[in-house]
Amino acid sequence: MTGRMTGEDTIRRKIEALATTLTLPTVRRAMGVIEGEHPSNRRFGSDDIMDIRPYEPGDEARRIDWHTSARSGRPMVVQRQRQVTSRVWMLLDTGKEMTGACESGEQAWQVAANGLRMFAALSLRRSDDISLVCADSSSITRAPFHGGFAQFEGMLQRALDQAWAHPRNMDALLDYARRITDRNALIVLATDEHAIGDRQLASLRTIARFHPVVLIDVATINPFTARHRHVADADTGRRLPAFLINTTSAGEVDTHRRYLAAQLESELHAGGGMLMRAPSSQAMFDTFIHTISLSLAGTGLSSPTGPTATHGRRA
Repeated sequence: MTGRMTGEDTIRRKIEALATTLTLPTVRRAMGVIEGEHPSNRRFGSDDIMDIRPYEPGDEARRIDWHTSARSGRPMVVQRQRQVTSRVWMLLDTGKEMTGACESGEQAWQVAANGLRMFAALSLRRSDDISLVCADSSSITRAPFHGGFAQFEGMLQRALDQAWAHPRNMDALLDYARRITDRNALIVLATDEHAIGDRQLASLRTIARFHPVVLIDVATINPFTARHRHVADADTGRRLPAFLINTTSAGEVDTHRRYLAAQLESELHAGGGMLMRAPSSQAMFDTFIHTISLSLAGTGLSSPTGPTATHGRRA
């Protein structure tokens, strides 16, 4: 049984603060850039006009319609149809492979879960509907959710409080995503860097035709690095022979992983998806904040400096 994460977790506190400190217009703009734009029956977008009302303190200045304001003699705000999704599907790989260790000392499932919490914080701030789907080789379940961020925390923790005894089944999780009939709903898939092969990438391309897709990709430790001499294989409990642990082997593994990550990012980007890759919860949080910052600056999304985190952007 995995240990339960405590309220003292620094990243968890940062995520909780994120849910309350960002203004609603900021959240809407950031999430809109992340997921791409399409119509929904909500206010504050840039498509069909829903209604017009006088300007009130706190309204965004860019919502003022100057032609209408000139005719009425006072500032008027045009409320338009919002160009974002109203539902977020969070798909979490709960296979035993997710108990693999990361450079930070965390297990992969902990980093993945914190990645989902970041999206939940903003999505719930925007009053979106969230569904959490967990899958391994023994089962695939959709957890019911109603409420705010605290309720999401409880639901996610219950999903994480398990034995992690069964191998992953990424094909089943992706097949579930393909059957989601709510077109344009945001799909956030959380797994580790070893889960996506050619077949799974082909499935992601199909899903991205109908949904904005974000892949939370957790980077695990390089077992050939000297400082990880005590790392053991999760299935057999065996350790690498000492003569294999050297800088040459470690460098080759790092190069290969960076190549695969760049290829995955390119494929997702071409299909309109986004890759968020990081080796720790802190790095994942920094990547998430970097993405939001770029969206607020109006510069679009690009890859941050460094090999451990990459972004794509919906075309």
